[in-house]
Amino acid sequence: MRAHQIMTKDVITVTPYTTIVDAANIMLRCHISGLPVLDSDGTLLGIVSQSDFLHRKEIDTERKRPNWLEIFVGPGRVAGDFVHEHGRKVEDVMTRDPIMVEDNAPLDELVRLMEKHDIKRLPVMRAKSLVGIVTRSNILQAVASMAREIPDPTTDDDHIRNRITREVYATNWRPIGFQVTVRHGVAHLHGLVIDEHSRRAAIVAAENTAGVKEVHDHLCFVDSYSGFYMESPEDMKAAS
Repeated sequence: MRAHQIMTKDVITVTPYTTIVDAANIMLRCHISGLPVLDSDGTLLGIVSQSDFLHRKEIDTERKRPNWLEIFVGPGRVAGDFVHEHGRKVEDVMTRDPIMVEDNAPLDELVRLMEKHDIKRLPVMRAKSLVGIVTRSNILQAVASMAREIPDPTTDDDHIRNRITREVYATNWRPIGFQVTVRHGVAHLHGLVIDEHSRRAAIVAAENTAGVKEVHDHLCFVDSYSGFYMESPEDMKAAS
């Protein structure tokens, strides 16, 4: 999946000379959290987002530093903060030189960039033109659409059992003596786990296998040091 397949195409933008008040009202009216900033020839200059309005004179949230700390921060930084907190135009508060992606960038690259730079949106470019924007909401929508169950003609019980077994046995966390039984699409997992994360991982692997309608956990826990043994939470509940 590529950026152009999940991006928002009709992007609302502002100019560097748009007033702070107008930019804030656009975000509120359109229910968006960020706006690309373009100059007169369509060049992307920056991004203005909700976080750029956190420290503002209007709401008395300017950064308040003691005088001794301002000496270490330096006059340039202090002056820059003053502009950001008192400026009247988007150019005074926007984040310049934003991280961008090409429209054919794969989804894993978008996620990596968002995590690495702790950002929530990525302008999408084709050559030098802005063609869209990808936000975390777009990625959430992609997850939801891809997670829909896709019919598979080979979802009989034997195929399901083989797929779950193959998926789990290919990992380094597989339960000891792992076995699967499947009847009418209902999978039952058996074996021993020494870590509760392994239990959950095995269940998730089964749940994500095409044709599985339900998963039952019969994986017993055993402490590798003491030998302490405990049945699965599902079996303990059934026995009580």
